[in-house]
Amino acid sequence: MSDATLNSQNKWQDLWRLWPAMLAMTVVVVSSNWLVQFPINDWLTYGAFTYPVAFLVSGLTNRRAGPQAARQVAWLGFALAVCISAWVAPVRIAAASGLAFLCSQILDISVFHRLRQQTWWRAPLIAAALASILDTAIFFSCAFAGTAMPWVTLALGDLMVKLAMAVFLLLPFRLLLPVVLRKRAGTTP
Repeated sequence: MSDATLNSQNKWQDLWRLWPAMLAMTVVVVSSNWLVQFPINDWLTYGAFTYPVAFLVSGLTNRRAGPQAARQVAWLGFALAVCISAWVAPVRIAAASGLAFLCSQILDISVFHRLRQQTWWRAPLIAAALASILDTAIFFSCAFAGTAMPWVTLALGDLMVKLAMAVFLLLPFRLLLPVVLRKRAGTTP
């Protein structure tokens, strides 16, 4: 077998190993795009509670397989999520979500990677917090500026929940970390 064939097979195998993360990312983004259409009040939408899980997925992927794999999950999750979101949400929301998602995931993955050698909680918390700020600013300004939605107050409320969720999601991150590290070391099937 040629080296090119082996490299091609290895790339597909690597992508296949990432399918749970890609599926999780797609589900999180699509559900968030649907839920953001339903304000709880003038300060909050239901999407604020689901979207931060995307940062948990990318953080665990980054910890397990590195930043390149996390970027692959983000790109493929993005492509699937935008296509599906166009069916469950207005095109403006799907497009704004795609732009915000890519920008915030690139930031999240980069910051996480830079901080990965520090205390276990620092990389996921700081990366998710910074990415949440960027995501919120891009998404709400692109999706709702010029509409009747009180988008500035919704953005502020959603950001507060996203930041709280970044802290809350440290617990599942910590609990899943040994599982992720075992898989990376190859000690589990």
